[in-house]
Amino acid sequence: MCSWKERLRMRLTSTALVLIFAAALAGCNDTLESAAYETPRVANKVEQPLPPRLLAEIRKKGMDRTSPIMIRIFKEEGILEVWKAKTNGRFDKVVEYDICAWSGRLGPKIKEGDRQAPEGFYPLTPYHLNPNSKYFLAINTGFPNQFDRANGRTGTHLMIHGACSSSGCYSMTDAQMLEIYAFARDAFKGGQQAIQLQAFPFRMTAENMARHRHSPHFDFWKTLKVGYDHFEITKRPPVVNVCEKKYVFNQSVPEGSSFNPQGACPPMSTPPALSVALNGFNEAYDAAYAKALKKYDGKIWYDPTEAERKALVADLRKSRAHDLAFAPTGSALKAGRLLDLDEVDPAKLAAATGTAAVNQMATNPNGDPQTQAAQPATTAAPATAQTTAAVPVPQPNPLAPQTAQAAPAAEEKKPFWKLW
Repeated sequence: MCSWKERLRMRLTSTALVLIFAAALAGCNDTLESAAYETPRVANKVEQPLPPRLLAEIRKKGMDRTSPIMIRIFKEEGILEVWKAKTNGRFDKVVEYDICAWSGRLGPKIKEGDRQAPEGFYPLTPYHLNPNSKYFLAINTGFPNQFDRANGRTGTHLMIHGACSSSGCYSMTDAQMLEIYAFARDAFKGGQQAIQLQAFPFRMTAENMARHRHSPHFDFWKTLKVGYDHFEITKRPPVVNVCEKKYVFNQSVPEGSSFNPQGACPPMSTPPALSVALNGFNEAYDAAYAKALKKYDGKIWYDPTEAERKALVADLRKSRAHDLAFAPTGSALKAGRLLDLDEVDPAKLAAATGTAAVNQMATNPNGDPQTQAAQPATTAAPATAQTTAAVPVPQPNPLAPQTAQAAPAAEEKKPFWKLW
């Protein structure tokens, strides 16, 4: 039997736990304040080293622990990828994570309060790391960037953070965020000055582009896939600039010329080796896109709402009802669906995809591969994963030094890829 001292100690311990729990509830007016469930127990989350499994993967791929990284996000697939530079300067994927929560629907962030998560290319500096976030750890996406500001897009505090709950952010679990933060911290310690974040609506394959061709965001997505293609070919983050309110990638300009996000583009040219690779890439894409158009003829993809995605994981949230921060959003691929164009109510379709999509279908219901896939002479269209391996990889590096998309004025620095 327990002695009276042991019984007293147990009673005091139980009382202390009750008081701690009550205090935690009292501080949960902001539901994101409580993110303790499954929070890693580490002595110093900011300096926590990468786990042995990732260090082993880094060594296996011929990388240094502090070599540069790049982050890619795919909303529809719900994936965040971390890519890292090998000793030969090309990037390879180290790990991918399932995104726990992202709000809104497919499409870019337009204005403050629209609950949309950003899409585009964003340079991240050490300034964007937030070790004191109430969402465990956070990395600011840098929204709005030069493109967003030139197009009048507004919004603040758009993050990649922990806590698995989002209102315009990309939210991970705390355990995932511990690793993502460590990747960025180590890269900055190794001398990287800007990490490129590439945020896409989906993997920009020919089939996915054909499936989403009726979206009102399709023209914007075609500009993003040019940068996507350049990375697929070179395995190096593209040099990003903005002119005429548009993204441009890996463009050489005459000495003394510069890019003005809202002004006319200067004379531009694509490095010759990259142009050769893009030609082969485009041929594969055109064939794959034409095939996909036949597959989706007479069909339109219904992009699910956030509520429809959440309904898929309602049971998961119920199982963690005590964790007020946990608010996962389900898969857009699983919640979305193909509809027959002939059977779609135009009013319902307008609510699902936007009025612009309805107008587009009235004049071009099946998509035109010549106009939909068309790109300026200096750009390219995406290829499928199966064709990527056959694309010639330029040797040596085809990317000539240029002026890359600037970070905010307060921390303007030369992007890391210009140092190669």
